[in-house]
Amino acid sequence: MKKELKRSVVYQIYPKSFCDSDGDGLGDLRGVISKLDYLQKLGVDYIWLTPFVRSPQKDNGYDISDYYKIDERYGTMEDFDALCEQAAQRGIRLMMDMVFNHVSAEHQWFQKALKGDPRYMDYFIFKKGKADGSAPTNWTSKFGGSAWEYVEDLDLYYLHLFDVSQPDLNWENPKVRKELQNVVNYWLDKGVKGLRFDVINLISKGEYRDDESGDGRKYYTDGPRVHEYIRELNEATFGRDAEIITVGEMNSTSMEHCFQYAGEETNELSMVFNFHHMKVDYMGIEKWVLVPYDFMKLKGLLFNWQMKMQEHHAWNAVFWCNHDQPRVVSRFGDEGKFRNESAKMLATVIHCLRGTPYIYQGEELGMTNAGFTKIDEYRDVESLNHFRILQDKGISEQNAYAILGVHSRDNSRTPMQWDDSPNAGFTSGTPWIGVNRNYTEINAARSIEETTSVFHYYRELIQMRKHYDVIPYGDFEPLAPEHDTVFAYKRKWQDETLVVICNFYGKETRFATDCLDRGYECILGNYGKRQADMALDLKPYEALVFYKKG
Repeated sequence: MKKELKRSVVYQIYPKSFCDSDGDGLGDLRGVISKLDYLQKLGVDYIWLTPFVRSPQKDNGYDISDYYKIDERYGTMEDFDALCEQAAQRGIRLMMDMVFNHVSAEHQWFQKALKGDPRYMDYFIFKKGKADGSAPTNWTSKFGGSAWEYVEDLDLYYLHLFDVSQPDLNWENPKVRKELQNVVNYWLDKGVKGLRFDVINLISKGEYRDDESGDGRKYYTDGPRVHEYIRELNEATFGRDAEIITVGEMNSTSMEHCFQYAGEETNELSMVFNFHHMKVDYMGIEKWVLVPYDFMKLKGLLFNWQMKMQEHHAWNAVFWCNHDQPRVVSRFGDEGKFRNESAKMLATVIHCLRGTPYIYQGEELGMTNAGFTKIDEYRDVESLNHFRILQDKGISEQNAYAILGVHSRDNSRTPMQWDDSPNAGFTSGTPWIGVNRNYTEINAARSIEETTSVFHYYRELIQMRKHYDVIPYGDFEPLAPEHDTVFAYKRKWQDETLVVICNFYGKETRFATDCLDRGYECILGNYGKRQADMALDLKPYEALVFYKKG
């Protein structure tokens, strides 16, 4: 990745929930075009759009039935071309989502495979069952249940690490790899300047054996040929253009593999998403539980990844939110009294780290979790499956609702809150999923008018990255790793130093450091700027950024 691209900030759009231009209740590409001025005002450099190509939408677009066609729900290829052109006029580039671990069961490749065509059967992972007729392994789908589905006509099982409607592709087959290279080059030729690869570290499977843990992850995560496959993809496609940025979504990955995925000289990807810090409110690897988040674990994970990736000259994508995560202000902040302050504090932590910041739609407004109370309000296949699974495990319906209310992916998929008109200005029709009831208070129109809003604070953070070299290029050093309420660190680049101090809790706390002399200037604070001091009494969720040159 070119050095100057490290100044970039990426804004993620979930098109289905962003803006609906035609009143059918679904966001679309024309809706995105209508909000380009808003995104330009925010100051972002790239917009990453989750899949908008043809799909039966069993997994909200991550089940692709045609890589080359725009799904009619989202518009036409002419709409895409217009979006690409009009975004470029505003200095904004497009990043597309490449879903290459699996396709939709409705994809023509899989339909041909189901008819017994040997060429296309080898595009997928079909296996004989065990002697007793059961699935080839005991692996569990990430959406619940077995990762294998039996096809009676073939007397074979196929692998689906995700939903049963998402058969995994066989990357061992060079014809599959060539097909996917063609997909990438097609969209690069259309003007796309960024690529996000969905669960890309799952594409190389190892041994097909039972796993004592029952989930099978160790046999398909960061598999034996994954780096070979990504380097091959790089050389055949995006690696030919230094202006292209790429990010890999790494599912349950290891840091050692990420040194290679996102190393400066490894010829794989520009950066990686890792999700270890987003599991600090899990019980082990179990997501569907109610436990308080572990701040010290959160801090330790972020510090460790910052330091180790730096040591190995590898680059992080840094983030709190996306379409698969709950809203961060509800998760690690305060969606009540201190919503503005905690949203700004959390933004400060991420945007001053070493790495490329990603903003998820509505995060810059301080949008909160959905607040759904009925199962028919949910749309996410994972949430619907686990609502049933939780009750099958003996958990009460009330507690199952409480767990969904905290962990469901639908928390981030409610419509973007544009204004206080009906349906938050998202659609003139009936939205595909309910609008958060707090849209009259939390919306873009109001946030733009209020100069002290979360929106304007995000604008300041983005501009700081453009102005101060230490933010995109500086080294990272953790501060006060044992402090149980404060997240603090230092960045250093040539003669510039940045010190970031953030109180993670809704109560006052004292923070002392020997590095903050009077030579520092406070360049940002969510309660206002303050004088540098070796000892600071921090307000609830207070965030401070100090800078010194020379």
